Amino acid sequence: GSQALLPCKSHRMVWTQDRLNDRQRVVHWDVSSSHLGDNRMERLCDMYSAGDQRVYSSTNQGRIFMPQNAFTDGNFSLVIKDVTESDEGIYSCNLHHHYCHLYETVKIQLDITKRGRCTQEYWDGEKPVMVALKGSTVTLPCINRNHIWTERHSEEEQQVVHWDRQPPGVPHDRADRLIDLYASGERRSYGPLFLRQKMNITDTAFALGDFSLRISQLESADQGTYSCHLHHHYCGLHERRIYQVFVTEPVREKKVVNLTTHNIAPAV
Repeated sequence: GSQALLPCKSHRMVWTQDRLNDRQRVVHWDVSSSHLGDNRMERLCDMYSAGDQRVYSSTNQGRIFMPQNAFTDGNFSLVIKDVTESDEGIYSCNLHHHYCHLYETVKIQLDITKRGRCTQEYWDGEKPVMVALKGSTVTLPCINRNHIWTERHSEEEQQVVHWDRQPPGVPHDRADRLIDLYASGERRSYGPLFLRQKMNITDTAFALGDFSLRISQLESADQGTYSCHLHHHYCGLHERRIYQVFVTEPVREKKVVNLTTHNIAPAV
């Protein structure tokens, strides 16, 4: 008749419903150049998925930019107009996704030439090199059309948590599914009715990041290995918690009466 609570808490933002997650994507372009001195890195521009593009130098306003629809189609390429010698350097496109704790970077080397026939693109063994004509317009490619970097609004529905149970002696690949819980609000319970009624996850699971499984009316048939799986298809993440549950019979009290001639209370 007792209850067991198998804790499964993950309060990282990725496992809770956060409506601000789209704002947590940011892309920025940096450049490292001998023109800056000591190969210092300089921030050129950045763009948040929920905000406007920011160009750091006033001299680059309107000259250096990313497409305004970058997050719609995943094209974060940098356009440089009126190319000059001082634009030479190694450019890096950095994609940060704070919500999913991801980071990607793309490096491109830009060389400038005054002779049109010398323009070319090649791979130097570790990065692409573009040789562009002085005064021309050049586009440094940085394209990532993966779902995670583009504007989609179904990502919340791609969080799902499920609990499995392996009875003693049953391998993990033959575990019984107990509950599926989707961030979109859908919930599925499996097995016979009595089992579905005694296994429960709170309705506020995704709001609080608490997916603990409560088992009521515990009995020996509930023994086994329980596993909580947290899938985030949008971010390509999977976490797992495993618990071993043993159920023992309660020890019954035994009363022993001492029959002696002395007036002593019975021993329990």
